[in-house]
Formats: sequence, structure tokens, C-alpha cells
Amino acid sequence: MPKSRTILAVVADDSGEVFEHPGLLLAGGSGLTPRRPQDDELIPLPEGSRLFTVPGTPPVGFDRESGRLVTRDRLPRSWGGGKIQAVSVFLTPGYTRTLLPAAAWEAKSVTLPLWSYAAVGWCVEEERFYAAAVKVDGNTQWQPEHFDDRKLEPLVRRRLRRYPDNRLYEQLARCALDYHCFAAKNLFFGRWEAPLPTSPACNSRCIGCISLQEGECCPSSQERLTFVPTVDEICEVAVPHLEQAENAIVSFGQGCEGDPILQTPVICEAVRKMRRQTGRGTINFNSNASLPDAIDRLAEAGVESIRVSLNSVLEERYNAYYRPRGYRFADVIESIHRAKRNGMFTMLNYLVFPGVTDREDEYRALSDLVGSAGVDLIQMRNLAIDPVLYWSALGVDGAGFGMKRFLDRLKAEHPHLQYGYFNRTRENFYPRGDELWEMQGPGPADASLSGDG
Repeated sequence: MPKSRTILAVVADDSGEVFEHPGLLLAGGSGLTPRRPQDDELIPLPEGSRLFTVPGTPPVGFDRESGRLVTRDRLPRSWGGGKIQAVSVFLTPGYTRTLLPAAAWEAKSVTLPLWSYAAVGWCVEEERFYAAAVKVDGNTQWQPEHFDDRKLEPLVRRRLRRYPDNRLYEQLARCALDYHCFAAKNLFFGRWEAPLPTSPACNSRCIGCISLQEGECCPSSQERLTFVPTVDEICEVAVPHLEQAENAIVSFGQGCEGDPILQTPVICEAVRKMRRQTGRGTINFNSNASLPDAIDRLAEAGVESIRVSLNSVLEERYNAYYRPRGYRFADVIESIHRAKRNGMFTMLNYLVFPGVTDREDEYRALSDLVGSAGVDLIQMRNLAIDPVLYWSALGVDGAGFGMKRFLDRLKAEHPHLQYGYFNRTRENFYPRGDELWEMQGPGPADASLSGDG
């Protein structure tokens, strides 16, 4: 980004109205440490992103005149002198944040909802927002304009009438209409990736679990599945989708369930039955991968790709977030190796948190895993959690060396590695040529790193 651009901090008043602060330049957070964003860490705000406040928490930025790092809880008198609070952006899918909002986190009095928080500023010269982000996936199928709820409800009602006794369809109808899950909507639109939730139980107790929260710190985003669907119920959902949908994928392991690996026997039987009826489409498995022997069974049954969730490749930090029950971090690593040995397209669902992900020890551990296991793709997903809650749980301090630099280094060290944000059909596991990174390179306005479009 040219040096001539002036990026001001974005703030909000008590009513939530958002505007630029005239005397405060944007700062971003590497963890809880504020710093100046680098040019390649900012891009024009992606369409579909949402701004929201950090309640009761003053913004931190650089004084426009002195250049000093300051906290501001009010506007200048010339702007009315009213109280202000920090503003964050929830990025549209396909973009990975490079910095957190810079805020006086010690002043925050409530635990924030389970959203991902990224820094956002206002470019004076261009009169538009900039976000601390890079683009990591070129797939546009997940953009909000593809999900028109006015067309959805009749499709849902029609499917429920066709399968009146299928509990899984009932669950997915709720996911589509009440929770606005894009994957569930895809099922009823008859296209792309559709979900197959199967497990009401989980052997992790993730701090940021979106389907079950044990305490009162922050509400879960949706209610968890309460039953294990039968093989017939699963196949009644999956087979028509695999047979008919454009770019068809069915995925076990969804936000509305625990972990599907605990239902491996049912899933293996269902997958075998699916494949007896159709060879079309892709069968994917999203999981904590806590049971290595289950990976062998799933691959043998016909699961073609796996996405293993990790917040860290260091055991202490992994345990602090996932809080595993009945399995060890070493089991997860073993499962990743087994998945690749079994011929699965092997992905990591890497939960990105600037200031933790981009530490030197974290980078080295991830790089070693990519090299030893032959990981095919890393989905650079933004971890949805209150920054202070996560920071405190991990017990870390200091800052990282930068997410953009992290991505560049990892790709240079492992040229085969792909970046992304979404699951892929098997036809697109290994795109021809290479990715957007090689084809166009990261630019100042669209730092595209890869894609599967």
C-alpha cells in the first residue's frame, strides 16, 4: 500500500454509529500488543464483511500529530467530545486476518461473543475501509449473494414433506432457516458442499465451542445435535446430493455437533452404502482426528478427504484450547500422518490468531508437521473467540512476527502446500499449474495467496 495513504482508526459512539477518528491513526494487535500495520497486512474491506463494536473498550492508535501510541476514550471537542469504543470487523469467508483490533483490553468488562475480531481502518484518500487481512481462497460460492432466503424456505418445506420421518433433514432445516448455516442452505438449494452432522458427543471441551458452552462466559452460536442419525437417515440426505448437486461434497463434522470421529462405525457403514449407490461427488470428514485407528477405517470405507482442526501444533497450547478427554495431542499428529498414508487429501483447519499463530516456535512446529506428514492444504480459518479469553487461557505474552510473513515463509519452505478456506471437490484437490499466489502474486489491494475457484 503506497505510503501516501492515511489510514485512520475506526471508532463507534455509545449508540454504535461508526466513523473515523480524525486524530488517530490505525493500530493493529499482534495478540494484545498494538503496533503499526505493515503495508501488505491491509487490503480494501472485502465485500460482505461486517463491522461491530468492542463494547465499552476504548480504541488504541497512533496520535496523528506526535506519532505516539495512545488510548482515546473520547472524540476531540471539535467533533463533540463524546465517548467512543473500539470497532472490529468480521471478515467475509475466504479472508484470513493479519491483526486483531488494537484496544484497551484491560478496560473490557464483558466476555465477547464467539466471533473473530480483526482490525479495520478508514483510508482518507480513497474514502473507504481497509481491513487487516489477506485473501486465501478464490472460491466465491460462499459469498452472501448466493443465499437468498426468500427462495430457500419453499425448498426446505418441500424436502421435509418428501422425507417426513428423517430426523437429520429436520435438523438441517433448522440449521438452514434458524442458524443461517450456508452449508445447510446448500443442501436444500441442491448444490456444492452439504453437511452431515452425526455426533451429539465430543471428546474435546474447546473454549470456543460454538455448539456447547459449559459455563456462562459466552453463549454458543447454535444448539448441538441431540441424536445419532441412522445409516438410512444419513444416506437419504447424502445420496441425492452426491448424485445431483453441482460440485457435490458431503461433509461430516459440522458446527451443530460434537466430533464425528466418535460415530465412526455408523459413518463407515453409511459411506459404504453411499458408494454402493453412487460414485459421484466427494465425501469429506471434518474432525479433531483424536482416534488414529478410526482414520484407517474411514479411509477404507471411502472417505476421500479429511480436515483436522488445530489451534496450535504445540501440545501445551493445543491442550489449553481443546482440553481433550480420553486422547492425547500425539494421537492427533499420528492421525494426520495416517490420513496421508491412506491416500486421503489431507487438510488442516488451522485456527488463526495473530500473535499466537505467527510465533517462531509455532511456525517451526507447523512447518515440521507439513514436511513430515505431507499435508496438502491448510485452511487458514479465523479463530472465533474473545481475544482476552484466548490469550489468558494460553498463558502467552509478547507478539508474533506477522501473519503475512508467516504465510510467505511457509509457502517458500513447502512449495507443494496449498492455502485455502473451504473444502474442495476431488477434481480440485490438486489444481493445474499452481495457485493464485504463483499466478498473480500478492498485490497491495488484493493480497491473494491461493484459491480453488
